[in-house]
Amino acid sequence: MADHDTLRDRWRRTLTAARDGAGRPDPSPYADNLLRRWSEPQRRYHTVEHLVAVLDRIDVLIEVEKEHAEDPEAVRLAAWFHDAVYLPERSTNEERSARLAERALPEAGLSPARTAEVARLVRLTVTHAPEPGDSNGAVLCDADLAILAAPATAYAAYTAAVREEYGFVPDEAFRSGRAAVLSQLLNLPRLFTTPYGAREWEPLARENLRTELARLTD
Repeated sequence: MADHDTLRDRWRRTLTAARDGAGRPDPSPYADNLLRRWSEPQRRYHTVEHLVAVLDRIDVLIEVEKEHAEDPEAVRLAAWFHDAVYLPERSTNEERSARLAERALPEAGLSPARTAEVARLVRLTVTHAPEPGDSNGAVLCDADLAILAAPATAYAAYTAAVREEYGFVPDEAFRSGRAAVLSQLLNLPRLFTTPYGAREWEPLARENLRTELARLTD
């Protein structure tokens, strides 16, 4: 289980570094609201554990691998918001999550420009296709997709959790829809756009996707 106190401290440090000036509202209520959202009962994969994993991968890319991100704090804030609104039966989760960021972050002390960048990054997770030169988008999208390069056991747990989230979908329809998503990903020229992601995650991710697609279509 993720340590919520540790996450609150990570949120406080990120928000403090990102906002302008002193005398801003207490960061804690914002963290508590987001953590409640990430802990909702309909979630099986898009949980607090997923949030932690994305934040950790962002730290690996930026702090350890020295991958460039123009605004690291905006990337981290976008990770907090990217699935903050999540209902698996809806296709508007990213847009609603971006709008949540646009409401909350100015109140929390962020500038309009940085708020807009966080919201843009959240919306980018619809496609996970950053434009060339979009260093913020590359880091966020690679961190979010890194689960695709998990070892076999962890990847199997991920796919099982996704199936649970879509438990309301009949098996045949789920297999067809999931196969279409996997095929779309495999047809991309690159899944990962940071040098580290392309080198370390791309080969295993493609192997996992091909294996899952074969199982679904067998």
